[in-house]
Formats: sequence, C-alpha cells, structure tokens
Amino acid sequence: MFGARIAKPTVSFVDDYCELYRSLFPEVRSFEAFKHLHVGMISDIKRKTLPAIARVVGLENEQSLHHFLTESPWSVKALERQRLRVILDMLNGREITLIIDDTGDRKKGSTTAYVKRQYIGNLGKIENGIVAVTAYGVWENITFPLTFEVYKPEECLEPGDVYRSKPQIAAQMIRELRAMGFKFKLVLADCLYGQSESNFISVLDELELEYVVAIRSDYGMWLPQGQRVRYNRWRGFERIFSNGKKENRYIREIIFGKRRAIQYWQITTDPFTLPENSTWYVMTKIKGLKYKEVGNYYGLRNWVEYGLKQSKNELGWADFRVTDYSQIEKWWEVVMSAYLIVSLHSDALNPNDLSDEDDETDNIRSTFSKHAWWDSGKGWKNILNNLRLVIQPFIFFNLIKPWLKVFSIPQLSFGFSTLITIMNLFEGAIPRAAPKEWSQFSFA
Repeated sequence: MFGARIAKPTVSFVDDYCELYRSLFPEVRSFEAFKHLHVGMISDIKRKTLPAIARVVGLENEQSLHHFLTESPWSVKALERQRLRVILDMLNGREITLIIDDTGDRKKGSTTAYVKRQYIGNLGKIENGIVAVTAYGVWENITFPLTFEVYKPEECLEPGDVYRSKPQIAAQMIRELRAMGFKFKLVLADCLYGQSESNFISVLDELELEYVVAIRSDYGMWLPQGQRVRYNRWRGFERIFSNGKKENRYIREIIFGKRRAIQYWQITTDPFTLPENSTWYVMTKIKGLKYKEVGNYYGLRNWVEYGLKQSKNELGWADFRVTDYSQIEKWWEVVMSAYLIVSLHSDALNPNDLSDEDDETDNIRSTFSKHAWWDSGKGWKNILNNLRLVIQPFIFFNLIKPWLKVFSIPQLSFGFSTLITIMNLFEGAIPRAAPKEWSQFSFA
C-alpha cells in the first residue's frame, strides 16, 4: 500500500508560506497548483496568464492550473479565513488603519459574470467592466489585503443573488472583520461611502470607529432655522508623504450650523483658484483632531492606489481568463494570498525577532544583499523586487530546461541546481522546519 505522494517543491519561502494552507486542499495536485500560482504571480512576467505561469514554474502546459480554478473542490472562504488568521497572528492585537475602496477593471463582451457598463475608478470613466469592493489594512506604511467582494449590479443579478450597494457591502465587511478580532484605529474611504444617503457612516458610528471619508463638493445637510454654513479662514500646512517628501497645502473647516463630533474640511493646493483636480472635501470623526493632521490622515488613502497598483499590475488581479464568478473569486483570493506573502516580509509584519537571529542568518542576508539588483528600500514594491531575485534561478532554469533536453549540458544543470539550493536558504517570513546548511557553499 502506498501513501499519498508529497507535493513537489518550488521555492522554499513560497513553500513554507503555502504550507499554512495545506489542509485546505484535498488533492496533492491542487496544492501544487496553489504553490505554482504564487510563484507565477510573484514573478516579473508581464501578464499573469495561465500559460505564462505554467512556463515559469516548469509545467508542460497549464491544464493543472486551469483545473485548480475550475474543478478543484477547495473553498475560497476557507482560504480567506486562514489567510486572515495569519494576519491576525502577525498583528498580535495591534490596531491598524482600514482602507475601503472599490477597484474596477475593463472587460470586453458580456459573458463574464457581473460585467456591465459602470464607473471604473482606475479609468476615471464609465466602461464595460467588473468592480469589486476591497478592504486593505495599513500598518507601519505596509499595506496588506483583507477581503473583497464583487459588486453585483441589479441588471446582472443571478438566481439567488441579493442586490447590495457598495457601501452596504463595505459595512458588512467591517462587521465581519471586527467579529474576527481585527482592531481598527481609523477607517478611510472615498466619497462614494461618504454620501448622505449611504448607511456606511451610521455603521461606523454604531461601531464607535473613527474615520476620515471623502465627500462630494455638493455635500449638504438640513439645518434648523437660524443656523448657517460657516467657512473658517484658510491655514497652510505641510503634506508629508510616505517617502518623506513634503508639499504645501491649505485647509479650512466648514461648519454646518453648530459644531458636532463630525467635522467637515476643504483641502486644496491653491485657496484662490481651487483647482478641481487638487481640491478635496473631507468628513472626519476623530477625537481631538487638529487641522494639520487632517490632510495627512486623508493622504493615507494614497496607500489604496499604491496597494491596488501592486495587486493588479504586479500580481495579475485583472489577468484572469475565466468567466464564471466562482472561478474569478478563486483567482482573486490567490492574488490576495500572493500579495500577503510580500507584505509579511516587511520589517513591520515579519514575525521573526531580528535580535534573536543567529550569525548564520545574518550571513545569508548579507550575502544576498550583495546582488547588484538588490533593493535596499523598505516599501512593498522594494520587497517584491527582492523576492523576485530569490525566485529568479528557479524560473530561469524552468525556462531553459526544454533546451537542455535538446542539448545535454550536465554542468549547466548542476550549476543551476546548486544556485537554486542556495536560494532556498533565504529565510522567509514563515520559519521553516528544515535546517539551513550554509557553510558548505563557497562565495569567492
């Protein structure tokens, strides 16, 4: 009698991370596909199509990857719950900033689920496309994905669907994340969620959460007789960006009748001309908030654009080639998981205590950083650049192997095998069980 075979290895730091989800996959080949998709999404191939991913991970074709998305009986919700538990463990009770946004992608035709002509934020106009409401966390300037849900337009509802607006979807997300144990010190959202007809703000108030939410320039409210709208004088402040860059901004408070816990602000680059593209209206509810803090709090929303750019453009959020939403949802969840691998390698979220690491680990890190392309930055993209270097020998060998079947060059195969072994000494965010054997290699 034979036991179940062991999943084939890829790159150690990917394998170590994926092992956290091993029990969710009933088939070995499904778990292998799960690992292969992570490697492919992290890689620097421009389009994350299944054929392209199959080539860089050494598969003869994309059939196993396609089966993973269309037929394999694994649960998206179970994978998301496990991923969120990993984040909770890393945070260890710390409060995060929560960012709510919706991300849209243009899609041709009408066969893909929930695609219709609607506003696509990254295009800034109405196009044929699909939109998902997303929730991201920010801790120490590192973004990490929490959850997502597709927006289902009323005209596209399928049997069993119930229409919910984007603010309703976002409100339910916050309730569920709170129930799981996430702690939020601040919630940020754009003007869609700050509309007076939305119930989103009432949910934030109910949960006693502080927030900074954009509002439209025509935002208004009914005032009792005798009360009026007042505009305080403009004040200058320095907008401080995540990279330390500073720019001058101007802010004034707008007071509707009497002062309330909720405050309203206008922020601009020019208080005389109020340019449309650089003038913002913001609603806040933060105890003891000072005017100098408003602009920088709201500026944290730039992390939405930054975070979505990484997940969409770098990891292939929009590169799915399936039409059924259950399959699209699987693709998006794996993208979220691949995104998390990168975030976990930040100093802020890495569970390894650097003070306790041994000289051997320090030696490995020091040697890896000697690569001419090693990125010394601390941001999410900087980390991704370095992880791509670590998986590079594995990918390059997979791309060159077909030629080695035509021209046998044992020395080349041995050289790549040795280099890949060295790359697997890289200490990932998830500690591995296997011991390192660093001293056997020479780095003359």
